[in-house]
Amino acid sequence: MSESKTNNALKRLKAICGHVFTKENKYAQELIATAQRIATPGKGILAADESIGTIGKRFKAINVPNTRENRRAYRYLLSSTKGLGKHISGVILFEESLFETMADGSDLVDGFKKEGILLGIKVDKGTRHLPGTDGELYTQGLTDLDKRCKKYYEFGARFAKWRAVVKILDKVGPSLNAINETAHSLARYAAICQANGLAPIVEPEILMDGKHDLATAQKWTEKVISTCYEALRLQGVLLEGTLLKPNMVLPGAQCDKKYGPADCAAATVTALQRSVPVAVPGITVTTEPSNTYRYPYIYIYINITKCICISDRMMMTT
Repeated sequence: MSESKTNNALKRLKAICGHVFTKENKYAQELIATAQRIATPGKGILAADESIGTIGKRFKAINVPNTRENRRAYRYLLSSTKGLGKHISGVILFEESLFETMADGSDLVDGFKKEGILLGIKVDKGTRHLPGTDGELYTQGLTDLDKRCKKYYEFGARFAKWRAVVKILDKVGPSLNAINETAHSLARYAAICQANGLAPIVEPEILMDGKHDLATAQKWTEKVISTCYEALRLQGVLLEGTLLKPNMVLPGAQCDKKYGPADCAAATVTALQRSVPVAVPGITVTTEPSNTYRYPYIYIYINITKCICISDRMMMTT
């Protein structure tokens, strides 16, 4: 995004809402530019933020030892791919990758930078059981987040990702406690990131566990996302400097009724239209492997029905 367009966006923001945040945060223009750049039409985000344990499982499947040298070689293979910047606008990294150096003294992430790809960092520290709930979860990582964000920015990161998860309990749905905890943690994370120059990707993931149907999944997706944005507003988060990373709206994995890609695409787009503020510049839809639902086909249906553009915002897979 050009500097003039960034300045115009900031001026419109101040004129419309006069939010004190844009006056106090020295990174406001940079945050807006980062979010707009990541949401470049025709590009997506590369999720390369596998933890050491997760990448170890993948290496085990191909009989490769989970050593630091092998992890470095794998990540270098990604970062050195020529022409990657034609299709990827940002890459989400695990902390080890951001600070990794090669034998010649160069940084592992130099290849991404040469391709014009923005560096992002996963900042949450995983989930734990939320006390007082029926197996629901909360996300850790807020305690030292401010300190870590300062360090990540110094090392070249310009955006961050925080994953919160919500379970739809059979018959009752997610508890109010779990929804509020998810919204609060995402809002605090986003505010802390923006205070340190990182554009936050907000990721409230609705898990597929359960027997709920598609309509139920859509209802709770709308509720969770709406609650998250209310919390972001209360925390003074600059929405123009954020992105949303929701999952596609799908029925529970144990649901007896089967739905086609067009049904899932329509439910996804409707939920987003109803719950995402127009100020958010980009929506990066999460796609994960599924034995039941073919994500590429759902994404194709979203494009075919021209629902890809929600208030001029691009939806991208990661």
